[in-house]
Amino acid sequence: MWLINSSIGRKVVMSVTGIALILFLTFHCAMNIVALFSGEAYNMICELLGANWYAVVATIGLAGLAVIHIVFAFILTAQNRQARGSSRYDVATTVNAGKVEWASKNMLVLGVIILLGLLLHLFNFWYNMMFAEIMGFSAGHLPSDGFAFIIDTFSNPVYVVLYVIWLCAIWFHLTHGFWSAMQTLGVSGKIWFCRWKVIGFIYTTLLMLGFLVVVLACSEPLLLCRRLLIVKP
Repeated sequence: MWLINSSIGRKVVMSVTGIALILFLTFHCAMNIVALFSGEAYNMICELLGANWYAVVATIGLAGLAVIHIVFAFILTAQNRQARGSSRYDVATTVNAGKVEWASKNMLVLGVIILLGLLLHLFNFWYNMMFAEIMGFSAGHLPSDGFAFIIDTFSNPVYVVLYVIWLCAIWFHLTHGFWSAMQTLGVSGKIWFCRWKVIGFIYTTLLMLGFLVVVLACSEPLLLCRRLLIVKP
């Protein structure tokens, strides 16, 4: 099958799965922003997306997309390295060498950071919520009390730093991956190439800022400030 056996096919699979994961991140970010305004409303969404059959099926589907994206990323990286051979160690002397994006040259490193951050995120939330509900155990809070898990996680400054690093890595990855996917799928001609880069930059930046605001707003210093502000003199 050409989607698996050819380099172009693998890039198409990478692009389609990448766009699907970006759409999921958009939904996830919108859901997280709800927590900034109402913990109860956020928990209502968590309860709706608990261990119901449709949520479990969606989770399995997302896991499949992520695995396919990661596996194909490693395959394409290995192919590119093999094709370049020892030339990848040469010092770039061409005029266009300086135009190669940092993210493009370090996609493997960024991918590893993102994968490690994903495992941490799954442990902090999915394991304590959906998995706990399926298996019938409690990790300190009710599985549907997602807001409590957010507060517990980001009240730890170590987790705040790790999540900020993770979000920065995702930002670098997506700013390159967004327009690259459009180019691979053939919707990025001469005119739209620069436009997709700008659209991808703005969209990815707003998306990651949404996640970052939630992390920082639920960190210990800002939580303390919020408590002080609502305390009556």
